[in-house]
Amino acid sequence: MNIFLVILLVAAMIATVVALVRGIIAFLRTTEAELKGDGPSASSIKSNRMMQFRVFFQALAVLIVVIIMFAAGQT
Repeated sequence: MNIFLVILLVAAMIATVVALVRGIIAFLRTTEAELKGDGPSASSIKSNRMMQFRVFFQALAVLIVVIIMFAAGQT
């Protein structure tokens, strides 16, 4: 059971890093013309979505750590 949780934790950590990198790349692709335009651009929407995914995966990783710590305390 613990090895399964560790694998899930590693997967959540990798997903967090991937979402962070993709969000930063999308943010860096925002041009000055897009910043002056009307409303949000496609790259800013993608950047925002990736950062929301990052927060979700990060929260998931913290939850898995809490479960692992709780399971370790039970043994």
